[in-house]
Amino acid sequence: MEIKSEKEGKTNAIISYITLFGTVIAIVLNMEKQNPFARFHIRQAFGINITFFCLGTLAGFFNSWAISSAFYIFISVLWFYGFITMLQEKCSPIPILGNYFQKWFTFIK
Repeated sequence: MEIKSEKEGKTNAIISYITLFGTVIAIVLNMEKQNPFARFHIRQAFGINITFFCLGTLAGFFNSWAISSAFYIFISVLWFYGFITMLQEKCSPIPILGNYFQKWFTFIK
């Protein structure tokens, strides 16, 4: 019985969406088998985490609840979209930035 690539890499993909530490752990775990499904979602999760820190720094300069709320809603939508597509075993890039994450983070094997 052949196990699909998505089934094998799902655990690492789930781990990658749990904070930046989870992403680093998933990168290390995926180095051995190099599952393409897990690699795709690790790159997406890594990009979401980097976006969170970069945009969070910018949003922190403004003392506005509207800007902060918009920032958290944006990041939450990206995270939930990535997580739900991972649970559905799809490799759909997150809106706006997903394709860029696949190009920028090619060092993640």
